[in-house]
Amino acid sequence: MFDFSIITSWIHQTLTSVMPEGLAVFIECVVIGVCIVALYAILAILLIYMERKVCGFFQCRLGPNRVGKWGSIQVLCDVLKMLTKEIIELKHSDKFLYNLAPFMVIIASFLTFSCLPISKGLEVLDFNVGVFFLLAASSIGVVGILLAGWGSNNKFSLIGAMRSGAQIISYELSIGMTMLTMICLTGTMSFSEICNQQAVEGWNIFRGHLPAVIAFLIYLVAGNAECNRGPFDLPESESELTAGYHTEYSGMHFGYYYLA
Repeated sequence: MFDFSIITSWIHQTLTSVMPEGLAVFIECVVIGVCIVALYAILAILLIYMERKVCGFFQCRLGPNRVGKWGSIQVLCDVLKMLTKEIIELKHSDKFLYNLAPFMVIIASFLTFSCLPISKGLEVLDFNVGVFFLLAASSIGVVGILLAGWGSNNKFSLIGAMRSGAQIISYELSIGMTMLTMICLTGTMSFSEICNQQAVEGWNIFRGHLPAVIAFLIYLVAGNAECNRGPFDLPESESELTAGYHTEYSGMHFGYYYLA
C-alpha cells in the first residue's frame, strides 16, 4: 500500500519554506476540512441513492427511476432543493437551541470521519486512543438530537428526541462492547495500527474466529439502529410522530440531520 505520508510531508515542508509555520498549518487545516466536506457529500449522495434502491427492492417498489439514468440524478436534485428551501423560524421555540442542534449533530459526524484512516498516511488524527475518540465524538450527536426536540417546542419532536436519544445510548453500549473485542484482539486503540495488523496478518473477522463473527453481527445491527434506519426507525415514526425530532426543521437544517 502506498504511504501518503511522503506526499503530505513534502507539502508541509514546501509550505513552511515559503511562509511561517503557523500560517502553513492553518492552510493545511482549511484544505483538509474542504476535502472531508467533499468526501462526506459524495459518500452521502452515493449511500442515499443506494439506500433508496435497496429499500425499493425490499418493499417490491422500483425506487428512483425518473430523474436521470436509473434515477441517478434524483439525489442531486434533492440536494439542490434543500439548499434553496427556506429555513423557517418558529415563533415559540428556543431559537438558540433550535439553531444550534443541527450543527452539533453534523459536527459530531464530521469528527468521527477525521480519525478514520482512509489510506496509509492519509488520516487527519492518528493517535493511540482513536477508538475512544470515535466513541466520544459520536456521542455528541445525541445531545444535538435531544436539543432539537426540546428547542422546537413541539410535543411530537420532544417524544421523537427522547425515543431517539434512548435508542442511540442503548445501542452505543453494544457498539462499545464489539469494539472492545477488536481492541483485545489487536492490543491497541489506534486505528492505523489496527489496519496495519489486518494488512499483515489478515482480517480480524477471520483471525478472531467465533467472537469476531459475533461482534461483527452485533455491530451490523447496532450500527443500523444507532442511525435510526429501518427496521429501527421508531424514533422517526411517521405514522404517529410525523417526522420525529426534526419535524420542525426545513431546508438545510433538515439536510444536516439527513446527512448525519
